[in-house]
Amino acid sequence: LPVPGRDLKGVHFAMEFLTKNQKRLLMTKEGTLESQWDKDTFITAAGKDVIVIGGGDTGTDCIGTSMRHRCKSVTNFELMPQPPMERAPDNPWPQWPRVFGVDYGHAEVQAVFGKDPRVYSVMTKEFIGDDDGNLKALVTQDVEITAKGPRAIEGSEREWPADLVVLSMGFVSPEAYISQELGLDLDQRSNIHAVYGDYRTSVEGVFAGGDCRRGQSLVVWAIHEGRGVAESCDAYLKQKREDEVAAGSSAAGGAFANLSSISPNI
Repeated sequence: LPVPGRDLKGVHFAMEFLTKNQKRLLMTKEGTLESQWDKDTFITAAGKDVIVIGGGDTGTDCIGTSMRHRCKSVTNFELMPQPPMERAPDNPWPQWPRVFGVDYGHAEVQAVFGKDPRVYSVMTKEFIGDDDGNLKALVTQDVEITAKGPRAIEGSEREWPADLVVLSMGFVSPEAYISQELGLDLDQRSNIHAVYGDYRTSVEGVFAGGDCRRGQSLVVWAIHEGRGVAESCDAYLKQKREDEVAAGSSAAGGAFANLSSISPNI
């Protein structure tokens, strides 16, 4: 999120926030640690005005975790407009229903604070800090969605108190430097093209799985596809070795010979 004040103390990525919390929960009832939890670097939402930027499952987990820390308040910013209550004409079955829903985190905030935490059609303009470099507020602008993407509405600035901001934004597509360097085929969403379950790309010996192949998704999918890619790589190398032995190839070159041309910058 390249806006002024991004480096202030109190602005964290969602996975940093959630991972440190999970490690804290691994303490045994005897008081010993089974993990590398460091209480001095633990990110707490206790007593703080929390803003979660971005939605989805990760954003909901950040909201729920903040509630369990007993935060002072929690607000959730969404760039897109509020979805309709029912399917729109351009969102027919069997497409994923883009409709308004309430997840567990939203319901908990509603129960405690009396209102849904989500604020739609806003984007962060800047973070504001105190003299010690600590986050104390942020400024947003309302946006409208145009054919060219989100457009900020001039004069719509609002300031929000914030002691902790958690960044839970998704991404449009993976960075292109690897696919461009290797000349990999992409799909219509600019993800690396590889068939699920096989994971081979358009370049021999190169495999892709997880978010770079399927787009932004759940971490369990990344774990699953990572294991699948490992199996496919193993099967590929075993077959290459068998073919080389059958052809009388030496072990010096073989399956890895074609990797010598890959840029050392990757």
